[in-house]
Amino acid sequence: MKQLMKGNNALAEAAVRAGCRLFAGYPITPQSEILEYLSWRLPQAGGEFVQTESELAGINMIIGGAAAGQRVMTSSSGPGFSLKQEGISYLASIELPAVIVDVARFGIGLGDVTVGQGDYFQTTKGGGHGGYFIPVYAPSSIQENADFVVKAFETAEKYRTPVIVLSDASIGQMCGSVELPEQQYPKRDRFDWALGADGDRPPMGRKMTDRMYTDFAYEEYVPHICSRYNEMKENEQLWEEVQAEDAEVLLVSYGISSRICKEAVKIGRSLGLKLGLIRPMTVWPFPVKAFRKYNGKVKGYLAVEMIPIPQMIEDVYLAAHGAAPVYAMPTGREIASSEDIIENVKAILNGTKEVY
Repeated sequence: MKQLMKGNNALAEAAVRAGCRLFAGYPITPQSEILEYLSWRLPQAGGEFVQTESELAGINMIIGGAAAGQRVMTSSSGPGFSLKQEGISYLASIELPAVIVDVARFGIGLGDVTVGQGDYFQTTKGGGHGGYFIPVYAPSSIQENADFVVKAFETAEKYRTPVIVLSDASIGQMCGSVELPEQQYPKRDRFDWALGADGDRPPMGRKMTDRMYTDFAYEEYVPHICSRYNEMKENEQLWEEVQAEDAEVLLVSYGISSRICKEAVKIGRSLGLKLGLIRPMTVWPFPVKAFRKYNGKVKGYLAVEMIPIPQMIEDVYLAAHGAAPVYAMPTGREIASSEDIIENVKAILNGTKEVY
């Protein structure tokens, strides 16, 4: 049965129903509703809610819960998400499953509380130190806010990795209908690697530390973790295609911007433009498989991003593999308009738009 909910609340309720039993975080706009909702809902479900003294405390508290085998989550935005990067790097190094929600906002530094898509590099390229990659889901609706947080817990446990849900202020703050998942009751003792359990542990999981000076050789760890990254890149790519089969120009966009792109495709088709869309649903691993069947066939890819200096376009450029030109359409702090998208597409087709 569908319910009317705010995007942040839908994500929070879905996390509870997915079996999350520890949330630790600090309020910051535009994701504070997640904390407010979980402050009463998680204890009601038998879990623990902690409003921490800082974002640093939040990310480090869930390390302990994850080590004990619980489903754990934290969330933040903007500068708060930046403060969590060291903890995310630790989670990746000791191979603990956890879900981190980034309700992205606009701007560098303190930035602004309005919507933006400037956290792409930070989430997809390993925002912490040391060099790592973790799965990143990019919802474009309230329904996907709920669906992807459930998927994030499953992926986190499948690969023993932290996973990011990259939402944004618009999706988090809007209200709409959502069908929530069924309640899950994951058993705490289901993992042989968790604290208190007996079982084989991979190199990084032998001790709940990332110290690698004398405990084991890097040569043992590197093939192990690289194999996992390759497995995720091969098996976890998700994307949506909209009228892409015969398109001359393919829009590429994620999150809130992709919703405008869908409208632009409809309008473009009504005007006789062969326009389509590839929407990454995972931004890491980036869905390069989606581009392979169109490279060499389309006249260009147009990357639409709500950011002053485009970021996702670099992955589009790599996915195009030199077989098709790539064009940028950064929209700054404004959500793209379908009219502007159509004008950019026309400029591509008549050869007046600059190639990236």
